[in-house]
Amino acid sequence: MRFHHLDLNLLVALDVLLDEQNITRAAERLHMTQSATSGVLGRLRKYFEDDLLVQVGRSMQPTAYALELAKPVREVLLTISSSITSKPVFDPSTSKRHFRLVMSDYLISVLFSRVIQRIHQEAPGITFEMYAPGEQSVEMASRGEIDLMFVPERYCIDGHPSQLLFEEEHVCVVWNQNPLVGETLTLEKYMEMGHVSVGFGRTRQLSIEEWFVNQYGFKRRLEVITNDFNTLPQLLVGTHRIATMHRRLAELYSQYLPLRILPPPVELPVMKEIMQWHRSMDSDPMHHQLRLEPVCRPRHRDGRSHG
Repeated sequence: MRFHHLDLNLLVALDVLLDEQNITRAAERLHMTQSATSGVLGRLRKYFEDDLLVQVGRSMQPTAYALELAKPVREVLLTISSSITSKPVFDPSTSKRHFRLVMSDYLISVLFSRVIQRIHQEAPGITFEMYAPGEQSVEMASRGEIDLMFVPERYCIDGHPSQLLFEEEHVCVVWNQNPLVGETLTLEKYMEMGHVSVGFGRTRQLSIEEWFVNQYGFKRRLEVITNDFNTLPQLLVGTHRIATMHRRLAELYSQYLPLRILPPPVELPVMKEIMQWHRSMDSDPMHHQLRLEPVCRPRHRDGRSHG
């Protein structure tokens, strides 16, 4: 198909080339040879009358015009994908749709592990790919390469639709034989104890550390920093340490590990967990159906619904 003498298939290649900025990697994604991919880049350069990608040292850099093209080209491809290639009516029981989701291991444990069971019963052919929250996955979401992103409110992307999934509070958790903690927990005792926390990325960003510094002017005494939420409670058993973590996950693990849950010594901010998707997917009927599934809120052990 051509539009103003441009083969629209070339837009797919242009999108990949601008994303990868590397002929070899772009060729792999396009399932083409390197020479064929170079030929496509040549055709694009001729049409747009611009180099688009120029060699700078060992890497290729987009020109100013290429940077201007990147967003509208991506938007056109997403519109085609969501509006033209998506079927207006679908049968979940026979669908082979593949969904990419961004969510932490915490959310997988307290919510999606149950949601996916129901989806498997109703749509066994649907498959999923999970990505951990981070700079790369947020960039993928902003480009429309992610179907749904589940993140705390502060990490939402401007300009795209979202929905409040639920609100979460934090609690303190210790080994149930920890001799340092009684029935209540004072702020002084909390700050004296060694803490287990979670850090993400190369900068080891800690979830509530900045809040403590802003509110009280001090940091917790961190003795163990792990890289996911599910190992947090496991690292408390047999120690005199303490962790501050999501209530839902704490209640889940207290069913299997010798743990004690305590209210924090200060009122911690409530976390709002948000479900967000790219605006181009807003009217996709199957995408809409998937968004309805997580509305089934996680529950307390006594059966009371959260949120």
